[in-house]
Amino acid sequence: MFKKIAALAALIVASSSAFAVEPGALYAGVDAGKTKLEGWSDRETSFGAFVGYKFHPNFAAEFNYRRLGDADVGMFDVKVDQAALSVIGTMPLGNNFDLYGRLGYNRVEVDASSGGFTGTDSTSRAVYGVGLGYAFTPAISGRIEVQKPTSDLTNVSAGVVFKF
Repeated sequence: MFKKIAALAALIVASSSAFAVEPGALYAGVDAGKTKLEGWSDRETSFGAFVGYKFHPNFAAEFNYRRLGDADVGMFDVKVDQAALSVIGTMPLGNNFDLYGRLGYNRVEVDASSGGFTGTDSTSRAVYGVGLGYAFTPAISGRIEVQKPTSDLTNVSAGVVFKF
């Protein structure tokens, strides 16, 4: 009986390596930056969080949520949020640097309120961007990105990435 249990345990341990995730394949992070909306005089502060999975040495899938801006426009308090799902393509440059591009689908939601009135509008379309990453350690890296969520929005952000 002990031999059967030992053999089963050995098979489980051996097979678990086939299902193991590549180190650093899962990652998460936060970013902060500025958003420019055509027609607004100021750039608005943005902040967000993201989680991703690197399914190939040069490709990852990433979900992010970002507050693109919070501004007073006339009598209205306007909040702009973004949720996106993207494919990230990475090209190593050497010396811990890499260049990456983003292509995906996002939903941008605008909430406006004034007094007792509240209105919401949203749009869904392609998102694209380009960025530069730097690996401080194998588990921690930084990145700077320019992203275009809609035709009249541009976001520039800096973030930190934690690989698991």
